[in-house]
Amino acid sequence: MIRYCLAILFFTANLHALKIEITKGDVRPDPIAVVEFNNPDGFVTADKTDLGEGIAKVLINDLEASGLFVAIGKSAFLQTVDSLVKDGPIMNNWRPLKARFLVYGEVKRKDKDSDKITISFRLFDVLTGQQMQGLSYNGEQKNWRRMTHIMADSIYGRATGETGVFDSKIVFIEDMNNDRKNPKKRMMIMDWDGFNPQELTDGKNLVLTPRVSPDAQKVAYLAYINQQPRVYIMDLKNKSSPKELGHFPGMTLAPRFSPDSSKVVMSYEKDGASAVYIMDVASGKKDQLTEHRCIDTSPCYSPDGNQIVFVSDRDGPKPQLFVMDTSGGNVRRISFGKGGSRYFQPAWSPRGDLIAFTKQVDCTFYIGVMSPDGTGERLIAQGYMVESPTWSPNGRYIMYSREGSIRDKSQIDMIDLTGRNRRRIATQKGATDGSWSPLMTSIMAND
Repeated sequence: MIRYCLAILFFTANLHALKIEITKGDVRPDPIAVVEFNNPDGFVTADKTDLGEGIAKVLINDLEASGLFVAIGKSAFLQTVDSLVKDGPIMNNWRPLKARFLVYGEVKRKDKDSDKITISFRLFDVLTGQQMQGLSYNGEQKNWRRMTHIMADSIYGRATGETGVFDSKIVFIEDMNNDRKNPKKRMMIMDWDGFNPQELTDGKNLVLTPRVSPDAQKVAYLAYINQQPRVYIMDLKNKSSPKELGHFPGMTLAPRFSPDSSKVVMSYEKDGASAVYIMDVASGKKDQLTEHRCIDTSPCYSPDGNQIVFVSDRDGPKPQLFVMDTSGGNVRRISFGKGGSRYFQPAWSPRGDLIAFTKQVDCTFYIGVMSPDGTGERLIAQGYMVESPTWSPNGRYIMYSREGSIRDKSQIDMIDLTGRNRRRIATQKGATDGSWSPLMTSIMAND
């Protein structure tokens, strides 16, 4: 089983699954054996890798990235995939490897004259010898990676009792020239693991702070047109015709969507002070929530749509986090860091239980989380420059931008709530301002 120190565990014995709440401590990942998939039709990937081998590699990368699984090296396997497919697993071949779980499967042509493939798999609990899951997926061969991500989500969910994160996208800003004086940036979208990058803008105009909508259909972002900031919403299915929300000189950050994706909350600057506004996406109607008496920025909805967290200097020169109702009332401060702490870029967890933020103390930056009432602050990452936290669809992981030094290009890292499982998300060039989409499978299921 998955073992935790200082964590709360809920066991569901009849399902051989775990319900996990990580608070802090050390996570000991469960050993899992992922066997290269049987590939009788000899399919290969675009880089000529055996497709059965490619599927296993993606599965291993997904599951190990979660921090909850560690793959057993295939050189230790005592049973071949041919034997597994034909006769099923012999558990005495897997228990000596201390495997907790076993995954094997097959990729075949769906029909004799079809270009589609079928990927099927079986998940076993090695300790009990019982099959936990067995599913098949049909699709075009070119979509094998996405089919594998969906498979990884299914395995993750069955083994842990939670929703996975792997069938998701990251929208981010690519630094095309790594030139701080004359930056050239474009907006990109990629799979959660950095594969399949596609450009959303061409780099002719400076773009910043993309935010994916909760329905995964749109992205809001800030673009400088003739050196003037303008806010756009792009339909991710029709990327060529973004809608201009409006020309807002002094806009500090791109809007964030409401939970139903019908509104955006944003800050707008005038006369040297900024206030928080809500705008209806369809009509353009604006409602002002705070006054232009101080600097109120970086608003973000709670997942139930009833509250907004934002940054303000209303209590002094060092910005702090505040929460208010969506009517603008009941404003209360929730951050009280010591040592001259400054707080920025709050992001509400999709589970509603935590708010992530960027924190600066002197010249050091941190990524942290706290409860919506301000209790339980924990710092889970730090560095020369770490910023822009964005939550995974299940609220267990955070991606953020990291620079190692002034000479390094920015990259996107991922970390879990324990702060111990940090991984780099590979990108071709410098990357910042990641925005993690909802799980695409659940979005499509609701269409």
